[in-house]
Amino acid sequence: MAHTNEKAFFAWSGGKDSAMALYELQKIHSYEIWALLTTVTEGYDRISMHGVQRILLEQQAESLGLPLEKIYITKQASNNEYETKMKDKLMDYKSRGVSSVVFGDIFLEDLRKYREENLSKVGMKGIFPLWKRETTELAHTFIDLGFKAVITCVDSNVLDKRFVGRVYDEQFLQELPSGVDPCGENGEFHSFVYDGLIFKERIAFTMGDIVLRDNRFYFGDLIPV
Repeated sequence: MAHTNEKAFFAWSGGKDSAMALYELQKIHSYEIWALLTTVTEGYDRISMHGVQRILLEQQAESLGLPLEKIYITKQASNNEYETKMKDKLMDYKSRGVSSVVFGDIFLEDLRKYREENLSKVGMKGIFPLWKRETTELAHTFIDLGFKAVITCVDSNVLDKRFVGRVYDEQFLQELPSGVDPCGENGEFHSFVYDGLIFKERIAFTMGDIVLRDNRFYFGDLIPV
């Protein structure tokens, strides 16, 4: 890549929107991704919100050929704790010439505003490669491109337990109740991408137990192979 490329950090969740955003960004060759940035919950040693084991996250980064930067937060972390740790990390990278952070958000205006306000405090900007893409079209594109993802978490208020551990494919999309966003943009479900165009090799795992947390979220444990 040419040295004129803008240096960016990638807010990486391990899920399909992250993978799709990275794919879109790599196509245009305007950015140099310095590292993937992921929040990991201490004690659980898993990706926060998605519940995926850290070792699988590390295998993902390795297969993508990108450095991984982890921010560790406590189990009941406040927004304040998260923001403080994130700010410290961003300041560190800003001093090395990184000016932007990439997100896989699609349409939640308040979330984008929140991210941009936090970034502006450290003099950085946000990049949103998937912004305002139609989510049904985006879901089908992800599948058509050959990406493979597994559902790791569902919100039991909108989806039942049987959706956990499923592969994110056309069948899955067809079975989603109406009102559930096909990309899970409202937090209806979370995923882990284990194969696709941007990966050097497939990440191997088997499906473990499914547990209910906070009386609301079903998490399916992915066991590294």
